[in-house]
Amino acid sequence: MRHFSAARLIGILVILLPVVALLSLTVGTVSISWVEALSAVFGNSSSTQIDTILFDIRLPRILLAIFVGAVLASTGAVMQGLFRNPLADPSLIGVSSGASVGASIMIVTAGGAIQGGALVGLSLVSIGAFVGGFTATLLVYRLATSGLGTSVTTMLLAGIAIGALAGALNSLLSYFSDNDMLRQISLWQMGNLSGASWLKVFIMGVVAVLLMSLFPRDSKALNALLLGESEARHLGINVQRVKRRLIVLTALGVGVSVAVAGLVGFVGLIMPHIIRLMIGPDHRWLIPASGLAGAVLLVIADSLARVVVTPAELPTGILTAILGAPFFVVLLLQQRKDCLLYTSPSPRD
Repeated sequence: MRHFSAARLIGILVILLPVVALLSLTVGTVSISWVEALSAVFGNSSSTQIDTILFDIRLPRILLAIFVGAVLASTGAVMQGLFRNPLADPSLIGVSSGASVGASIMIVTAGGAIQGGALVGLSLVSIGAFVGGFTATLLVYRLATSGLGTSVTTMLLAGIAIGALAGALNSLLSYFSDNDMLRQISLWQMGNLSGASWLKVFIMGVVAVLLMSLFPRDSKALNALLLGESEARHLGINVQRVKRRLIVLTALGVGVSVAVAGLVGFVGLIMPHIIRLMIGPDHRWLIPASGLAGAVLLVIADSLARVVVTPAELPTGILTAILGAPFFVVLLLQQRKDCLLYTSPSPRD
């Protein structure tokens, strides 16, 4: 695929994001024009109903989608650089599978109390998901770390093993669940932004700002790691420290994202891959561009989820999979075609 100017692409995304967010304010069961939405945002609305819909429901949901999308896509770019694999995603370190188990445990054991605020206003399910995700990541990291350092290959295999164990535990919990619990587990695993609140927006926003300010500091290290760990060490990179810091930050970002929005797939896999094909593998540009693209994608997906089956809503994770999977397959087929054209021998005269 042709490479675009990184600065130009980021500029386009910076302009596109508020446009998509404004259009998303007008989408829903109640139709609101963009003029009414702008008037309400700038405090000139004369309708209490519009103010309630925008500020209590849609605006928190849009902001949560922006922060979750940015975190998932930027952590995906970091994991692809760390694993030196453009098909890697944050779930490889076990955080998503661990979060799924943590949430399922809380749903099955907490019963009717799961929606009650247990800590800083978050539900027990959210807290269980965060603890489960962070615990799984810590376990994967410990399994992959020895006196010689942390092996990326061993981490990948450990993540697969922990994911398989988490799947078995989820099946066991589902077996002992009643119909209501099964439905809650299924809906949570589909990923949904309908439970957005200003508190969740604040927590997710703090995490997003933290990660988007810290990740660029390791851009040069990630660029060096693309050459191999030995080459990175020769360039003066403390590889073990970089790995540990990036894994902890990724676990924090994805853990909080899963806690507030459930399992939203493909954002951390497809967006960094697409951006890399467009602007190249330089992480100084790749990380911020991926974050902006992930935010745009998730806002679009959540807007569609609100209107596809009106008056009901589809879980946002279903839309990201429907939008992402076919497009990703097309990209892979195109890459394979390009490789075949590049490697095929020239016809003889």
